[in-house]
Amino acid sequence: MLCQVCNIMNYSYICTKVKDIFMEAFYRTHSYLVEHTNAPVRRDLMDEIDWSARLIGIKGTRGVGKTTFLLQYAKEKFGFDRSCLYVNMNNFYFSQVNLVDFAADFIKRGGKVLLIDQVFKLPDWSSALRTCYDRFPNLKIVFTGSSVMRLKEENPELNGIVKSYNLRGFSFREFLNLQTGNSFSKYTLDEILNNHEHIAKTILPHVNPTQYLQDYIHHGFYPFFLEKRNFSENLLKTMNMMVEVDILLIKQIELKYLSKIKKLLYLLAVDGPGAPNVSQLAEEIQTSRATVMNYIKYLADARLINMVYPKGEAFPKKPAKIMMHNTSLMYSIYPVKVEEQDVLETFFVNSLWKDHKVSKGDKGTSFLVDNDLHFRICADGCKFKTNPNVYYAMHKLELGHGNQIPLWMFGFLY
Repeated sequence: MLCQVCNIMNYSYICTKVKDIFMEAFYRTHSYLVEHTNAPVRRDLMDEIDWSARLIGIKGTRGVGKTTFLLQYAKEKFGFDRSCLYVNMNNFYFSQVNLVDFAADFIKRGGKVLLIDQVFKLPDWSSALRTCYDRFPNLKIVFTGSSVMRLKEENPELNGIVKSYNLRGFSFREFLNLQTGNSFSKYTLDEILNNHEHIAKTILPHVNPTQYLQDYIHHGFYPFFLEKRNFSENLLKTMNMMVEVDILLIKQIELKYLSKIKKLLYLLAVDGPGAPNVSQLAEEIQTSRATVMNYIKYLADARLINMVYPKGEAFPKKPAKIMMHNTSLMYSIYPVKVEEQDVLETFFVNSLWKDHKVSKGDKGTSFLVDNDLHFRICADGCKFKTNPNVYYAMHKLELGHGNQIPLWMFGFLY
């Protein structure tokens, strides 16, 4: 029978025997997860992170594979070495034991690298990370968090000590590599614009990307499409978790406002890409215009929508266009109205969003990229006179020429 003192909710009083039991349970869970982790695609972010940093944050929207990413890192770098340990803050143990004391105990057992999943589930998580950083100079912490989190802006105690990175869903390139067994490299936007014909000629002998694009558009962004479950139902569940946990919990919004945020997301999806009528939306969900704009910002932070602004403008101004963050969301939230042109533009914006600024295009163009590159997204070829100062992203085009570039190639940007 465990000693009575273990009932006291303070880690410092828990008997050594109980601490040993729990820690061994964590090690067993870690070993099991590492053994059974088999990432279908090795994410490029693995090689972009400065792993020498002592405090590393991996942010990303729900469902993009942050847990798998942590475990893949553990598997690649440490195997079953007990100096590395993965823990999930969903474990009820951390309702009784604070992170700093847990880290101290881990270090006493030879621990050097602590992988913390869903760190935002802890109260005062940022302060706990700061204390660990100051108190344990030989401990490296890698943690995951929601895309809604503003690690430095909202947590000044982490300023200057945390290296923050974003993990995105699969790019079309990663999806194509997975489906075909190839290992195509990514390209910069400059390389695509200036050398797309040569790049395409190195890819087309191996596979025709246009044959896979529609599958990617429908379900390829989220890695869980590989699971043997209904994808749309799984995505709807994930979207609900984004709103209920990533927005409400992290932004500390009262539960009674949940239905308003969900209704707003649905209305934005039904309306399709375009400038929001903020007054009408405020009336629909029975709140103020200012609150609608705040909710729209939260939905964008959660990677459920993208806001496209005219050149030089930004939040809190009203966006020129609101789009779903990726094409898979379009098919799940409102499948009765999925226009091909909207889908193709969403694919383009989502592909460029990682490293480029996308603004509203001028008349006759779809988007302005990085303030000076004009793009028009074409669903069925250029049935009009082309402009030499505009790049045309062409759907169903295998090999481009000049300023007419296959749309699929923009899926190779990451």
